[in-house]
Amino acid sequence: MGPPTLITEPTPSTDREEMRAAVQRRLELFSRLAVVVFCVVVSFVVALGRLYPVHRPHEASVVIAYGIAGALVCGLAWYRTLHRRRPSLEALYRLDALYTIVIGAALGITAYFYTARFAAIYSSLVIALFTRTIIVPSTGARTLAVGSLAFASLFVAGVLSGLVHPHRIDMPLVPFLASVALFSVLAVGLAAAGSQVIYGLRRRITRAMQLGQYTLEARLGEGGMGVVHKARHAMLRRPTAIKLLLPSRHDAGALARFEREVQLMSQLTHPNTVAIYDYGRSPDGVFYYVMEYLDGIDLERLVRRHGPQPAARVIRILEQLCGALDEAHAMGLIHRDVKPANVILCRRGGAADVAKLVDFGLVQEIARGGGATTRGIVGTPAFISPEAVTDPERVGPASDLYALGATAYFLLTGHHVFEGRSPLEVCAQHATAPPTPPSRRTVEHVPAALEALVLALLAKDPGQRPGSARDLAAALRAIPEHAEWTEEEAEAWWRRFDCLRDTEMARHVAPPPTTLTVDLSRHEVTGAIAA
Repeated sequence: MGPPTLITEPTPSTDREEMRAAVQRRLELFSRLAVVVFCVVVSFVVALGRLYPVHRPHEASVVIAYGIAGALVCGLAWYRTLHRRRPSLEALYRLDALYTIVIGAALGITAYFYTARFAAIYSSLVIALFTRTIIVPSTGARTLAVGSLAFASLFVAGVLSGLVHPHRIDMPLVPFLASVALFSVLAVGLAAAGSQVIYGLRRRITRAMQLGQYTLEARLGEGGMGVVHKARHAMLRRPTAIKLLLPSRHDAGALARFEREVQLMSQLTHPNTVAIYDYGRSPDGVFYYVMEYLDGIDLERLVRRHGPQPAARVIRILEQLCGALDEAHAMGLIHRDVKPANVILCRRGGAADVAKLVDFGLVQEIARGGGATTRGIVGTPAFISPEAVTDPERVGPASDLYALGATAYFLLTGHHVFEGRSPLEVCAQHATAPPTPPSRRTVEHVPAALEALVLALLAKDPGQRPGSARDLAAALRAIPEHAEWTEEEAEAWWRRFDCLRDTEMARHVAPPPTTLTVDLSRHEVTGAIAA
């Protein structure tokens, strides 16, 4: 990979496309509101005429006809221009002007026939213009132009009413028109000022949320190493995930080391490892890297929400993770934080139940002497290996396999291998206490061969664990239950999961569970959202 890409100002094409998409979305909303308002006004006039026939003006049918016409114009424009097409920014601006002018004309005609209600109709146009100011992105100059044209219809209606029906006005024509002109100028001026402020704020926010060609969107989670956002590439239009490492949390040496680690991670190409697309550092020191966006569920949430998993499914998940770890270990990298929260289960390439190993935030390069270049005892207490607690210099590929065994234990039982009152107590148990066999901590069936393999992974001595991730994968494939979790079962589970997820998204779902990352060398415990 080449040198880091600095955060830049949005390119003109990117900025223009973002504005076009924003204007289209807002105009769709405004057009629907305009149709609703026209329908409400027409219904009100009809109901008023039926309830109070004596006060029904002779021209009410004309007002109703113009109201229906206005609703049809806005509705047809929305359907033809917005709903079914991808119009240019210029076309959207013309449609915006059309909406405002049509609303002004419809209210002007109403004011001519209902001069006695002139003040109420004037207030309606003010509300319409300020609603447009709030919803539709626009410069102050554009709002000034379209607002002036809209209020011009109201002023013309006042002039015609004063000349043709002077008895309908309760004051002389000149002061009446002067008051209409004065308050129209004030309303349009205030709307224009509001548009300019809102438009400027939006552009500043857009620039602040732009990392080169990436636009930050939803916040996915936050941990000890930084913040993760869902993002979108301006040209490719594909969703991605961006992790921001804030300089306030790390010194310059840590950021430089992490940059090197991201470069190493970007060389990992296994299908069960999260793909790294890009990385960079901003002029103000915000380091970030871009990875594929995984729309699925992490294994910690999976167990918390759906309970212990079938042994056959656990075997398939572990086999996939072995492939990811085997590639990393062959390249001289150890993950050092394998845990359920760092494994995303998702759909990929038409296949269900694809496991992706993510968050190499603690990844270390294996030194030539066989050990790892450590910076203290770092890891998640529930999944940390004994050697990471007692002798960090011995941390190596076998440590990842121990964490994988602890992950398998959690998937099978719904419990951690060891639990305690503090992270330090849990770490001490990993170093000294024998684990309870998984079958004794769950009512679910755990095959004897799988249980023996999990306990072998949890051996205190790294030399007693499987020799490598590849050896572990072969041992998993040899378990008879390996073939019991079929593609059909996986697909059926994901169909049910999608239905449940759609239901949850319609409600306010509780925040995700958190895990803790502990640095024993500094006596620090850091919260991390399982995302």
